[in-house]
Amino acid sequence: MASPGEDKTAELARFPIFESLSEDELRQVAELAVPRRYEGGEVIFREGDRSDTCFIVRAGRVRITRRHSGGRRLTLAELRAGEMFGELSMFDGEGRSATVEALEETTTLALLERDVRRVLRGHPEIAVKMLARLASRLRAANEQLARQSFQPVAGRVASTLLAQVEARRAEATAAVDAEGTDRRVPAGEIVIEATQKDIAQLAGSSRESASRFLADLERAGAVTTARGRVVVHDPEALRRYIF
Repeated sequence: MASPGEDKTAELARFPIFESLSEDELRQVAELAVPRRYEGGEVIFREGDRSDTCFIVRAGRVRITRRHSGGRRLTLAELRAGEMFGELSMFDGEGRSATVEALEETTTLALLERDVRRVLRGHPEIAVKMLARLASRLRAANEQLARQSFQPVAGRVASTLLAQVEARRAEATAAVDAEGTDRRVPAGEIVIEATQKDIAQLAGSSRESASRFLADLERAGAVTTARGRVVVHDPEALRRYIF
C-alpha cells in the first residue's frame, strides 16, 4: 500500500506544470505540500487578503471571482482537478487579486510561497509554465469580458453553457485516458452541476435574464433544467446564439 507521501508524489507527476521534475524532485515538492479540504460554499481566500500560499486542486471545483463596480461580483473562472490557483503572488508579491470559493467539497494541496520560490529558482522552466497558465487564464478572462460587453444575454449564457460542456468532455476524456482505454468520449447529453444563479454569474447577467433564456432553450428542447443542474441535450444548438 502506497504511503501518503508516495500518493502525493504520483499525483504531482500527473500535473503538466510539474512534468519536467525527476521523481526525487517531485518527492521534495510533495513533502512540502499540505492537504487541505473545503466544504461547498467555503471561501478559501478573499480578494485583498495577504498571500503566502498557492494551491493545486486535487478534487472538486473552485470559482474565482472579483468585485465589480456597483457591488456585483464577476466570475473569472472555474477550476477543477489539476489546476493551480493563488500563484499570482509568486510573481508580484501583492495581496490576493480575487476571491476563491469551493463550489462543492474540494480537496487541495497547499504550497507556501517560500517553498515554491525555492523550487522555481532551481527549475526556471516551471516558472515559464506557470506564466503560460496565467497568460491562458488572462486570455480567457479577456474573452469573457468581451462577450459580456458585446454579446446579448442569450449569447453570454449560451457561451457559458458551451464552455461548461467542453470542460465536462475534457474531464471525461482525461478519466478515460487515465484508465488506458479508448479516448473517444460520446457526444451525447452533458449534465452541468450548477444552479441558474451559478450560470448567471458565469455569464455576467442577472439571474432573471439567464432564467428566461434557459426557459427558451428548454422549450426548444436544447436543455432541461432541474434543481442544481442543467442537462444540455444539443450543444451545437447553443452556437446559434453566439455572435
